[in-house]
Amino acid sequence: MRRLPDASLRGRAITVDLEGESIPAIEGEPVACSLVAAGEPMLARSVKYHRPRGPYCFAAACSHCLMRVDGLPNVYTCRTPAREGMKLERQNAFPSAKVDVFETIDWFFPKGLDHHEMFAGVPIAEQVMAKVARQLAGLGLLPKEPAPASPESRTLRTRVAVVGAGASGLAAARELTERGVPFLLFEREDHVGGRLAHGAPEQDAPAITDVATLAPDSLVTRATALGLYDDEAGRFLVVGVWEPTGVRLLKVYAERFLLTPGGHPPMVPFENNDLPGVYAGRAASLLLRRYNVAPEVAALVGWGEELYGLARLLEERGVKLAAVVDLKGPPPAGAHPLAVAGTEPKAHGMRHVSAFSFTPRDGSRRKVSCDAVLVSVPVSPSFELARQGGAKVTFDAGHGLFKVDADADGRTEAADIFAAGDLTGGGSAKDAAIAGRRVAQALVGGLS
Repeated sequence: MRRLPDASLRGRAITVDLEGESIPAIEGEPVACSLVAAGEPMLARSVKYHRPRGPYCFAAACSHCLMRVDGLPNVYTCRTPAREGMKLERQNAFPSAKVDVFETIDWFFPKGLDHHEMFAGVPIAEQVMAKVARQLAGLGLLPKEPAPASPESRTLRTRVAVVGAGASGLAAARELTERGVPFLLFEREDHVGGRLAHGAPEQDAPAITDVATLAPDSLVTRATALGLYDDEAGRFLVVGVWEPTGVRLLKVYAERFLLTPGGHPPMVPFENNDLPGVYAGRAASLLLRRYNVAPEVAALVGWGEELYGLARLLEERGVKLAAVVDLKGPPPAGAHPLAVAGTEPKAHGMRHVSAFSFTPRDGSRRKVSCDAVLVSVPVSPSFELARQGGAKVTFDAGHGLFKVDADADGRTEAADIFAAGDLTGGGSAKDAAIAGRRVAQALVGGLS
């Protein structure tokens, strides 16, 4: 990954401290983005085998970007804004992530290590092994200083609480605004639009709603929905909001909850899929569209419309494509000149991706040089909040994912929980926007 040479900086140029070394960064962009753009793709080591780890999803849905930031362990650097002089440390390595003696575990146990049964039944060795395991267990080191006091929590009340300001959430918010229904729209990013703003461009996708046209004070950004609970006052949503003084918890009571959080990028199982330099397709489009960061040469693998949309986006911005491999079958007509049906994908490299290989369905195995492997597949619905609220979640065998059961109007088994967009099985951004407006209309009809 590198910052595009013709890219205008979207913020002030600063430096951050990476284990004593000054690294260029852009103020406000995710720390992980600045690091990979500066040629530092390895951010940590894996807990068990101490393999190199780099950011994958840029959505806080994996643990590959966790670092120690200003003494605080296990920080998602894909969601932490860079600021001047912040101190970054890689985790789970000794004496350093670049030269880690525990990396030998992977060499000594090429067929895997079952630490639960190692030396079991051998009295002295069993006790020693248990002590060693306890010392090595855990993720990161405890902070040296006590955590600062968090801002006091606040309680809010509204008619409708909407989670997610992507295509569905924005369309629903526009409908609620037009009908004069009070609502609060929570978005964990610092911007709205979801894939409309940073995904691969889609044909016939709606424009991003101008937030100035929504009801005043209805949008809360950098706000992560943490859970749905009940007490004597009713059902409430717990939201963590980033503020200059820390994270403030909001307790949000509402009559209806419309959930449109989208989904997170899953991983396709293939050899060396955990190497730094393997990124989710949506992560790659985010880095390119929002931060002007992209690989020199990329190999694309996956399936679905986003795979080919990403290929077009990358080429338009000057990225060379080494391969486009569809794992589900023959590419659609006119998809891309390089597109082929293939199997057995594999990433190559020691500390970072340097090549990619696959087997075309009608040919012999091929290997291409690249500095990034981009895995573009349909997102996995973020159903957890809906399920906690009482909605039914079922497995869609046709698409190979779990989704929220909802009717055409977004109603779920929980009377006050409505769902739309990727949460109910995906579709295009246009489909998601249409669903969001339709569900908002149905939801309003049931308000007291």
